[in-house]
Amino acid sequence: MSHVLQSRLSFAPWADPRTRRLPGVVPVTPEEWLEIDDAYSGQMALREDLIAHARDRVIGCAPAAEEAVRELYALVLEQLPALGFRVTGQGIRRPDGVEVTPDPADPLATLGRLVQEDLCLMRAGPDGHVLDAAVLCFPAGWTLAEKFGRPMMGIHRPVRIYTEDVGARVQRLMDGVQPGRPLMRGTAHHSDAPLFNPRTEADGRHPPADLPYIRVERQVLLRLPVTRYVAFSIHTYVVLPGALSPEQAALLAEFPIRSAA
Repeated sequence: MSHVLQSRLSFAPWADPRTRRLPGVVPVTPEEWLEIDDAYSGQMALREDLIAHARDRVIGCAPAAEEAVRELYALVLEQLPALGFRVTGQGIRRPDGVEVTPDPADPLATLGRLVQEDLCLMRAGPDGHVLDAAVLCFPAGWTLAEKFGRPMMGIHRPVRIYTEDVGARVQRLMDGVQPGRPLMRGTAHHSDAPLFNPRTEADGRHPPADLPYIRVERQVLLRLPVTRYVAFSIHTYVVLPGALSPEQAALLAEFPIRSAA
């Protein structure tokens, strides 16, 4: 189940000059923040299983972030009707027909059972924005427990391409993003990994020779207007190379992406 694939790639970071290089961002509207794609049902089944049976590995919240989590919860619920969700007598009916009963007392788990995006909340601190809360079901080679409470440079410490210069530019983006004006960026790599791919820094990175999939993350930065936290959402796509459009395939040959286990 963990190798859930999309049939097409709606966003290819290498195909747009603005998102091709770190930390390349483009503005999006609040209505473009969250997405539903053709892997929704399969991804949500995996998310349900992880939240039910591995909650301590995929959900975390610092006490200081509880108000921000409630703000994020309300903001996401406002977006759902436009994405094909229906409010019913039992709760909220997802686009795949599954009924979810919202639980305001457990907001991160509720959000994790509703949307495909992983959701992280970042608090401004003296050393940069710190990861204070998250529902993270699809980590690409990292663990929530190890990164929780760290600033951005600490979170990305093992990533060779995340240099001090890139980190400084990302921090300026985090500082500058404004309510109602989200920013979107992306990452992409060749992978053989499942969606849930936790890996500690001590595990190292040793990509195998055969990497049959392309994994893309569509990441959106959104400022919460009341608590001023930055919501960092991650929509994960995993496709076979044959799912790329001719233009995406041609540009991938021109602008190769990295490999990761």
